[in-house]
Amino acid sequence: MFHHLVPNVFLFVDRRCFPGWTIEQRKIGFHDLTFVMDGKACYVINGKEHLVEAGDLIYVPGGSIREAYTFDSSPMHAYPFNFHWAGPHNHQALPFDIVTKRMITKEIVTYIRDFKQVWMDKQPFYMIRARALFEMILHRLLTNFYRQATSRTDPRIKRVVDYITDHYAEQIQLGEMAEMVQLHPVYLGKLFKHHTGSTYKEYINRIRINSAEMMLLAGDFTVTETAARCGFQDIYYFSNLFKQIKGYPPSMAKKVLEDTKKAWD
Repeated sequence: MFHHLVPNVFLFVDRRCFPGWTIEQRKIGFHDLTFVMDGKACYVINGKEHLVEAGDLIYVPGGSIREAYTFDSSPMHAYPFNFHWAGPHNHQALPFDIVTKRMITKEIVTYIRDFKQVWMDKQPFYMIRARALFEMILHRLLTNFYRQATSRTDPRIKRVVDYITDHYAEQIQLGEMAEMVQLHPVYLGKLFKHHTGSTYKEYINRIRINSAEMMLLAGDFTVTETAARCGFQDIYYFSNLFKQIKGYPPSMAKKVLEDTKKAWD
């Protein structure tokens, strides 16, 4: 859903509010992603009040009517990122509520501080690095939101995933992986599904098909050669699975790429 989006941050502020601070009511054409670090404030979005405090993530999609004020007894300290998605995708909203609790992790705070340093220093090509850091922030937010944080992955599952990444073209069975990490195959299957959201077979198939797509787009191999190099012994099974996962047959990969390029031009 979000892989094609490119954020362009045009405003970043280390916002340390003073008593009486406000944002005047107006409709915004950009996206506002604000990390509240300390204090309290009230954001009124489309006529509805939202009280925010330290640890909260505020997300105001483009097209919203926004206003805000802080509380004099506890002025807000926040880091707002105002950005557009590169056209023609600025209408795409992130999946967060206006206010989301417990989304600001130590890792995200580190990324924000790095972004702040780059944004303030403004060395040559700083916008490229700043965009990369903001994308890391978005990646971590989305990963946490969908409960797939890699930091929570069981080290045994991490070992299995790493092995699959390096050996996906081989005929690696669940039983072999279970022996490698010293677990019963049934238990490993359940643990794998819990941490990855996919069964062992689904995961390997996805890795193989994604690799096959990269090979086909590069144009180095035929469909038959690609299938063999990605661990598929049956070309018909490969073609059906590819279409099921990607939505188009493997023979159409180059055309889909060209159509995508034209859409971006």
